[in-house]
Amino acid sequence: MLHTAIVRSPHAHARIGAIDASRALEAPGVAGVVTFADLGEAARPLPIVPPHAALRGKNFHLLAGDRARFVGEAVAVVVADSRYAAEDARALIDVAWEPLPSVQEATAPGAARVHDDLGDNLAGRVRLSRGDVTAALQSAPRRASLTLHVGRAGGQPMETRGLVAEYDTAAALLTVWASSQVPHQVRQFICDVLGLEPHRVRVVAPDVGGGFGAKLIVYPEDVLIPFLALRFGRPVRWLEDRLEHMLTATQERTQVHTVEVGFDDDGRLLALRDRFVHDTGAYTPRGLVVPLLSASMLAGPYRIPHIDVTFDSVYTHRVPVTPYRGAGQPQAVFVIERVMDLIARETGQDRAAVRFTNLVQPADMPYDVGLTNYRGAGNVVYDSGDYPAVLRRALDMADYDRLAKECRGARVDGRVQGVGVACYVELTGVGPFEGATVRADTAGRITVFTGVPSQGQGLETTLAQVAADELGVTPDEITVIGGDTLGIGQGVGTFASRAAVVGGTAVALASRELRAKATRLAAQALGIAEDEVQQHGTLFAERANPEHRIELGRLAAVAAMATASHGVAPGLEATHFFQPPGIAYASGAHVALVEVDPDTMHVRLSGYWVSHDSGRLINPTIVEGQIQGAVALGIGSALLEEVRYDSAGQALSASFMDYALPRGDDIPPIEIDHLETPSPLNPLGLKGVGESGTLPVAAVVASAVEDALSAHGVRVAHVPLTPRRLQTLESGGKARWPPAS
Repeated sequence: MLHTAIVRSPHAHARIGAIDASRALEAPGVAGVVTFADLGEAARPLPIVPPHAALRGKNFHLLAGDRARFVGEAVAVVVADSRYAAEDARALIDVAWEPLPSVQEATAPGAARVHDDLGDNLAGRVRLSRGDVTAALQSAPRRASLTLHVGRAGGQPMETRGLVAEYDTAAALLTVWASSQVPHQVRQFICDVLGLEPHRVRVVAPDVGGGFGAKLIVYPEDVLIPFLALRFGRPVRWLEDRLEHMLTATQERTQVHTVEVGFDDDGRLLALRDRFVHDTGAYTPRGLVVPLLSASMLAGPYRIPHIDVTFDSVYTHRVPVTPYRGAGQPQAVFVIERVMDLIARETGQDRAAVRFTNLVQPADMPYDVGLTNYRGAGNVVYDSGDYPAVLRRALDMADYDRLAKECRGARVDGRVQGVGVACYVELTGVGPFEGATVRADTAGRITVFTGVPSQGQGLETTLAQVAADELGVTPDEITVIGGDTLGIGQGVGTFASRAAVVGGTAVALASRELRAKATRLAAQALGIAEDEVQQHGTLFAERANPEHRIELGRLAAVAAMATASHGVAPGLEATHFFQPPGIAYASGAHVALVEVDPDTMHVRLSGYWVSHDSGRLINPTIVEGQIQGAVALGIGSALLEEVRYDSAGQALSASFMDYALPRGDDIPPIEIDHLETPSPLNPLGLKGVGESGTLPVAAVVASAVEDALSAHGVRVAHVPLTPRRLQTLESGGKARWPPAS
């Protein structure tokens, strides 16, 4: 097996001159060095998924050609007998760099252009609106405005990205093992760029060690390593180190929102206008998905008669931005929940009461928000839910009124405590489809093949349970194989809280078809009518004579020889592709209790309560685990994690010494309650859960911190709320914050 080391740009923006690899090629164990000039027909940009009419899109090449556009962009690759030899030889390559001005603030006057042919740095501008916002703002009894900032963060999975590619000349088959959330898309990109036929490429995504969106896109390496395997005729391996991951894996969250709102004395939100800038980095591999989700989901669970949202997605010389757990929705929740707290403060009402005043009611379902959804195909329409009920449950769990009273008393005694509340709606279960094949073999074993790979969320357990329930067997009799394009030819992937909703429904429907087929074959084999067949696990028997029976394995053998006379296709298996007719929207509310140390500015979470509605629950234990993990991730984004750059585009947080992840003692006890409102959009009534716990965390922490510091007039408008940032918050004209020592 050959190993690789990638030469990456040390500059945020530079012209690439001559690349001298002569010394590297003479180094021990080196098989070759590949640059853009060696790519041939593969020297084309990767496709952009999904396209959009407003997008002026640019995507990666496998290796940069004449320009590097962010620190860490790949410009050459060394292939050698060992990783040590490859990395040693990498240091011998000389690149003639010509550093160029970099763009860190794309809208700054005189900013350089990231892509010269575009004329400016605008990747896309989109406006979504409902009603007449200008008139509504002018006539509103009260008006206010605020500017909000959301910082950059990254997924930081335990296992970084990696690939092994091998070409079998005898079988004419390229096999790629990839740490990816979208193996079928990886296969498609390989075929598109390298000119291969899909049946000649197999992509396997084994247990990937976490994804969180960092493994959602198809990266240049996902195609480059297969290219090298074909070029050198040997298996090739690449494993990303942590520094590479922090410099080059996609990130998210960076947005600045300027918001105007109109409301009445009762706290009813009448109109909202939002203009925001989204930093998309150097390329747009996922198009405008992130800002489109931020814009289209901005209303949250609230009725807003007049709303207008416009965003500019802008290029900068930074790592590209693509969906990270929550995918644009945490920003939307942060904005609308900051608005709710502002209205409560301005009208002198309780923050929870203002939310109850504005919530969409159960009788309104299905509720049309009036904004085009992120796909541009129809509006955002909430399918089901009881938003007042989930908020009421969260408040009851936390004993919110008591907490609020105790926090006020604690502040009088000098302890800086506060309680926060936030609500959210999450888009889940997106299409376009997902497939499943369920197969029984002659040994009686049942195997489920699914297009959704596992990234550590317990998916195998969930899908085994779905199949077992439909087939009338136990989950331990089911084997689930996901993320293998050979197992099922078409699939979409694991992201957007869709694996259980779309993938699970496909498994359920395929299992139903398999059970019906097995029952039909059993009736024929036993010489009885189908309604006389009674199933007992993997045994099918005559209802009136249980000893007259046949085992599932035997039925599989019969099915293997099935002909048209049996009325069934050969083989005891069924494949189903489920295409959801719409988007299932989960919802919930969080309450948080915080205490701020006035000396260190450290925020400690001492209590956390979650009320959540993800439709019918398949496995409550797995759902709770997903919510707990998502809340932990959200706490990191709210208080600790931030990718920072200097004015030249150099990363200031490229290791875990500078990029702070939450530790176990940063996570408070989390109490979770479930409301089950089934979705009408799939036969199991499911809604997704994988990202839900993350969405409102920054908002609820901001609400709680602002409550804790209310005596000082502090306004929280920027996350993460690091100690350094808390030290610089404006006091709003009231008592100084932090207090004088």
